[in-house]
Amino acid sequence: MNPQQIQQMLERVGAVRHGHFVLSSGRHSATYVQCALVLAHPELAETLGKALAERFAGIEIDVVISLALGGLILGHEVARALGVRALFVERNADGQMALRRQFQLQPDERVLVIEDVWTTGKSTRETIEVVEKLGGQVAALGSLVDRSGGRLEWEVPAHSLLEIGIPNYESDDCPLCRSGDVAVRPGSRFEQAPKPGSGPAQGFRPGEPRSSRHR
Repeated sequence: MNPQQIQQMLERVGAVRHGHFVLSSGRHSATYVQCALVLAHPELAETLGKALAERFAGIEIDVVISLALGGLILGHEVARALGVRALFVERNADGQMALRRQFQLQPDERVLVIEDVWTTGKSTRETIEVVEKLGGQVAALGSLVDRSGGRLEWEVPAHSLLEIGIPNYESDDCPLCRSGDVAVRPGSRFEQAPKPGSGPAQGFRPGEPRSSRHR
């Protein structure tokens, strides 16, 4: 699948949301890509998993580790396409990323880390640390959407099905906040969203030039 097809698929299921959002990093944005809305369709999740798995042809992979909750379904489909185990990391009671539920990673197993959306890459980097502490080797990284516009730097091969540059801002330098809009928290890391703002916000529209402002 090419990026245009991926973008059209996300738009068709309403996964590209516009408003005023607090991202999992704490930064603010007028656009949020809710990958759960496309991964809710098993046939689309399978298609996306196969397409992403193809990006890693020629790389030896023993196990896929995805990030719960957002990357869990995608990671499972990538692992199925590759014919390997599918594990996932999640945050423990201390808020630290960990491999739980009696999952086992064998020494020197080659790991493909999968996330749904990259912005700062913080959660993926935390997962890399978990894998390395357990004696595994991170062989490659993958995501459905890279909303940094390809600006993230990694030390291993990394591929996304779609790169889009979406402006995002520090909370104390957010033009949406200055306009009076109240941000909502749409991600799975938060249990309850604050009251949505009443004013409209201008967000990324597919096909627009990439902005230089990324987190």
